[in-house]
Amino acid sequence: MSSRPATRRPLITLLTGLLMFTWGALPAVAQPAPSADTLPLEDIQTFAEIFERIKRAYVEEVDDSTLIRNAMRGMLSELDPHSAYLDRDEFQSLRESTEGAFGGIGIEVGLEDGRLTVITPIDETPASRTGLQARDVILEIDDEPTERLSLQESVTLMRGEPGSEIHLLILRSGEDEPLEFTLVRESIRT
Repeated sequence: MSSRPATRRPLITLLTGLLMFTWGALPAVAQPAPSADTLPLEDIQTFAEIFERIKRAYVEEVDDSTLIRNAMRGMLSELDPHSAYLDRDEFQSLRESTEGAFGGIGIEVGLEDGRLTVITPIDETPASRTGLQARDVILEIDDEPTERLSLQESVTLMRGEPGSEIHLLILRSGEDEPLEFTLVRESIRT
């Protein structure tokens, strides 16, 4: 009987050691490792601070939804020239324009470096017949500067009744001065 407690002591010591090791390692296992998919807390805090400063100190009152919507527009427009945030009405308008006919001038446009730019004029449309070219920058639509307009707002301004006129001020690479174009809208089929 005296040999029994002697064999238990190393076993108890071993189990106690394993328990202490496991207990000490448990917090490291229990907490998930930071992942690339988690939101950057510091950036979110900076966003919240800027949001609050605008609410408190901007010269005009701006509602929360406008600030959030514009932040989303900014995020997407900075990704590439073909990404844009569309609210429900803008999305509906885009769907209508891509699924049928509308009064327009026949160009595909996008935002490049924040500027409304012709991607391509569509063959046999007012845009192609009047000489609009890929990479032309549209500075004004009917005397309305495009620099503060969203892509969808610009597209909406270019649409209208077939037969109505539209005036564009274009910046073209290689030209010293902006070019003026007057086009007559036609029914454009997509």
